[in-house]
Amino acid sequence: MSPSASSPSERVYAALRPEQLGDCLRSGQLPQGTPVHAVTPALREHYTEGDAEELELAAMLDAADSSLRLIAGRTSAAAAGADGDEGAPARRLVLAADVPGSQVTVRAVGEDDPAEALSRVELARPLALTAVVSAHVDEAEAAADVAAAAAALPAADAGDEDAAFAVDGAQGHDLLWYDASELEALAAELTRPA
Repeated sequence: MSPSASSPSERVYAALRPEQLGDCLRSGQLPQGTPVHAVTPALREHYTEGDAEELELAAMLDAADSSLRLIAGRTSAAAAGADGDEGAPARRLVLAADVPGSQVTVRAVGEDDPAEALSRVELARPLALTAVVSAHVDEAEAAADVAAAAAALPAADAGDEDAAFAVDGAQGHDLLWYDASELEALAAELTRPA
């Protein structure tokens, strides 16, 4: 999908688990239900003094938090004996893409939603990989902190301060930048055994 002249493009940030990237490359699009973030009115209101660049960074970091939730969900499924991938890397992954603004709808924020819900949006159609401009991922050295944060996330959501400290440990890592042309190499790196 490419932005049309009548619909200005909007930058969105999609959250994935690292092992999903290879599937996206094969299918040409992101899975249905992928958490997507963008600069929303609620995010602007929350960051009253942020400029455009700071708001874009906030939306990307919210997507990184959604990626952490996906990793936590995978970890919980594996622990319960469900279809989880225990060998998959614990590295947050965000794909940045430009889509027509007309395809982006702001989601209502519920009282029980996590903080990153301020920037959540819905897309009118699945996000095509051709719209991706860059990928952002934790360096391999962050994996232990990300795994600990994923395990601590449910307790942190319930108000446990020690668990919140573990989650902050992952959020303290910067995400590495990859150009869209490097997605194949990144997918191979993310599936390589540690």
